[in-house]
Amino acid sequence: MSTGVLESRTTTAEQSNRQRGTRSSLARFLPFLAPYRWHFTLSITVSLIATLTGLVIPLVIQGVIDGPITDGDFSAIWWPAALIVLLGTIDALGIWVRRYLVSAPSSQFEISARAAVFDKLQRLSVSAHEGWESGQLLSRAISDLSSLRRFVAFVGPFIIINTVTLVVGLGVLFVQSWQLGLVMSVTAIPLVIICTRFEGLYRVVARDAQDQAGDVTTTVEESIQGIRVLKAFGRSAHLGRRFLRGAATLRGTEMKKVRYLAILWSLIVGIPPIGIGAMLAFGGYSIVQGTMTAGMLVAAMAIVAFLLWPIESFGFLLAELNNARTAADRYWEIMDTPETITEPVNPVVLPQNVRGVLEFRGVGFTFPDATAPLLTGVDFRIEPGEIVALVGVTGSGKTALTNLVPRLFDVTAGSVTIDGIDIRTLSLADLRSVVSVAFEDPVLFSASVRENIALGRPAATHADVDEALDIAHAREFVETLPWGINTRIGEQGMSLSGGQRQRLALARAVLGKPRILVLDDPLSALDVGTEALVQEDLRRVLTHSTTLLVAHRPSTAALADRVLHLENGTIVEQGTHERLLATSAKYRHVMGSIDG
Repeated sequence: MSTGVLESRTTTAEQSNRQRGTRSSLARFLPFLAPYRWHFTLSITVSLIATLTGLVIPLVIQGVIDGPITDGDFSAIWWPAALIVLLGTIDALGIWVRRYLVSAPSSQFEISARAAVFDKLQRLSVSAHEGWESGQLLSRAISDLSSLRRFVAFVGPFIIINTVTLVVGLGVLFVQSWQLGLVMSVTAIPLVIICTRFEGLYRVVARDAQDQAGDVTTTVEESIQGIRVLKAFGRSAHLGRRFLRGAATLRGTEMKKVRYLAILWSLIVGIPPIGIGAMLAFGGYSIVQGTMTAGMLVAAMAIVAFLLWPIESFGFLLAELNNARTAADRYWEIMDTPETITEPVNPVVLPQNVRGVLEFRGVGFTFPDATAPLLTGVDFRIEPGEIVALVGVTGSGKTALTNLVPRLFDVTAGSVTIDGIDIRTLSLADLRSVVSVAFEDPVLFSASVRENIALGRPAATHADVDEALDIAHAREFVETLPWGINTRIGEQGMSLSGGQRQRLALARAVLGKPRILVLDDPLSALDVGTEALVQEDLRRVLTHSTTLLVAHRPSTAALADRVLHLENGTIVEQGTHERLLATSAKYRHVMGSIDG
């Protein structure tokens, strides 16, 4: 795992811990559960009533033994027998009612919490996402929330139910015989100490296991997404070994959890029989001495037998409680991550007729984890309908500069304006409604061709989509797909060639002729012939847009009205492609190195 990821994970954990200073991570979910508080309250109440009816049965048995059986009156047994059947029915009905009451709310809680974390991930900046491994995010949004749902539906309520059952059961024992109650209480003391000790140990390994599961998920996801690269370079076995190492580490941690649970369960199951033996010996002696009836001893033993499950279940409940705590910690680490790209408190409303004048005023930009700025003193203005190309060697800051326009990153100095309005004063929805982007690495989703193209404008007409396909010269290959424009192209569009994916991404960007268009080397994967055709149509459509274009080929730079040469994060020269070729040795060198 990289140092940056570890530092990011540590930072978010520390932030979340500070947030939890006065409130546990589990308690912070109460607002999610508030709409269903009566469902959970009623379910716990019904469960307690149903469970506690079981404690009445030993008392009925005591009455039968010390009454009808001792007196030899068989006819008097029917009513106690009927009462026991009724009590058992109430217990069974209570289980059904409890499940009925909590099943829908607990599922809705999981959906709401999952929707909240998804929404949070959408609001976080690109730099925040780069600090997390994708597998860690997936495990937090999927498996961790499943663990929390189990806690809400089962573990949490039964910790309350079983605790109350034990307290009431011990109380009944003390009423029956304070000596027997004392024996059972003394037995419980080492159980409390053991549970407290192992609870702390288990919580540590539970957190390790869930983090390691996220790492393994990341490896699997990377191997699936990068399958072509792995096969091409013959490195499948390498990533396979990495997966096995991660899985082996996870297995070791899970085995440590098993060992802790095995010890805990052994003691929880093994200690109570010692108390039962002591109770039986004392009860037998008391019966011989005439200070206790047989019915009292049988009832006491039945109560203890009834309490064995609540006692033994605490091992499982404590383990699940720690899993839920860890899952909650990991969930809030995401939710507590600061949002650096934020909506303005009082956003400026864009005028209805946006001209699309894009201007950079003294712009500087530094990555959050960097010590030196990437961009400094960047000044330029693009008029409506003008095409401006950015040219520079790798690492000069071209892509970072283009990411500032839709606020994927925010400037750290200066400002970016549209029609004189600082884009940080606009709502993100307004800003991104007038800015369209095509990235160098085209990202497609597991959806139809039409859905991918109309991603930013779902209400686009068929005519608009067809026009975008024509501009990107993608209609011909789209029509050859099995279901044409309605064909699902699969995750990341892996069933398509690189050029086809890039043309669909370009079609998505030019759909609806946006006021401001940002193109990050949109033609790099096209062959020379297709590139020329696409450029010809782009020249026509770009007259309607203000266009900022990253160029890595001379042919792409030639498409622009003006070229900005970016070097070491600042603009060192500008002019037409032809003039710069004629007058600038630096520019000729960059164009030559890029073209080569």
